[in-house]
Amino acid sequence: MGTPKAVYTMPKLLEGSFVSKQASGFSDEEIKQIIDKAVETIKGKVKKILLVPPDFTRLHSQAGVISRLIYLQLKDTVQVDVLPALGTHVKMTEQDWNTMYSPIPYQNMLVHDWRKAIVKIGEVPSSFVKEVSEGIMEISVPVEINRALLDKSYDLILSIGQVVPHEVVGMANQSKNLFVGVGGAGMINTSHMLGAFYGMERMMGRDHSPVRKVLDYASEHFIKDIPLQYILTVTDAPEGNIRTHGLFIGRDRKYFEDAVKLSQEKNIIKLDKPIKKAIVLLDGKEFHSTWLGNKSVYRTRMAIADGGELLVLAPGVKRFGEDEQVDMLIRKYGYRGRDYVLEQTKQNEDLRGNMSAAAHLIHGSSDGRFKITYCTQHLTKEEVEQVGYGYMPLQEAVEKYDTENLKPGYNTVNGEEIYYIDNPALGLWMA
Repeated sequence: MGTPKAVYTMPKLLEGSFVSKQASGFSDEEIKQIIDKAVETIKGKVKKILLVPPDFTRLHSQAGVISRLIYLQLKDTVQVDVLPALGTHVKMTEQDWNTMYSPIPYQNMLVHDWRKAIVKIGEVPSSFVKEVSEGIMEISVPVEINRALLDKSYDLILSIGQVVPHEVVGMANQSKNLFVGVGGAGMINTSHMLGAFYGMERMMGRDHSPVRKVLDYASEHFIKDIPLQYILTVTDAPEGNIRTHGLFIGRDRKYFEDAVKLSQEKNIIKLDKPIKKAIVLLDGKEFHSTWLGNKSVYRTRMAIADGGELLVLAPGVKRFGEDEQVDMLIRKYGYRGRDYVLEQTKQNEDLRGNMSAAAHLIHGSSDGRFKITYCTQHLTKEEVEQVGYGYMPLQEAVEKYDTENLKPGYNTVNGEEIYYIDNPALGLWMA
């Protein structure tokens, strides 16, 4: 008889669902205590780990704080690499990196390239996609991930991010952080189009959407052997003050489900009546494109009245897409409604070749139900109107609606009732 093979045991953080009992959420010290205790269990057992947190567009996720705490715990004995989950976003600048992740050195960052730095590890069959989409789509979905996730020199991979209502998948994060955040064009395009075809209103704020079921399938079939754990947060930020209500550590899906339940309590705002005029502020440091800034559209569309108006104050928006190709497509086709985009996709190869852009054009339109006005200082009136939005100069808008004197929720300005939102990324508004 041969010697039995040793069973590999993956080093793991201490797992658990940690929920604050305070309305203000966990204090900084309480977050540190939870993370320090979780990390203690892997000390001396790992030599090299990979963190996969979000980029600067998820500044309020607290992933920066958590990543820093892990780094400070391990840096003397462990190589800590960081692969921000960019999706199709642009590379983080050193300034943004230092704001979010310092003192982790900028050179510890690996840059995700969704077109080139990927490896195909499997395929979700078209029969499964047809089943979960109720026959809306029948297409196989390639599962591609950044090759760093397959690097066997990493003892542990920690995917870190926020669970929050989302327009493509229903509730963001968990395996989405891998298959989309550091995934390839195939998954990004088909998942976005699947969500758009199925309908945002049917998914946002819910767990078991068709897109989530596709991600679950990919998790169960293609990444079982990766030494992976998730660290999930639930946060909000009334008037800019970040509150961390929950930390969920572990790979089992139950931790994600616990986070979903808490996020549904903290991040879904149910209103008594539809909003006639919504004013949404996009932080100039965080939102530089309508690709990102249209969270102002996605997250409010179920709360705005027919014939109402959404006014987007966008001081930092200077482009439409996050890269030149997507920017060109948005400029060419514009935000002109679902039916228009579907017809143009049938007729034009450039849209068929970038289905996530086509889905984004659907997401960013109100389908004529309410007016969308972008208030910018870097994009011209002609550029904004060319893509199908109304335009107001930013200075004129802020003089009329002084955000310094507005509180989140209903306000009266010169006799007009408006509803003010200071960060659309952290909520879902419904009436």
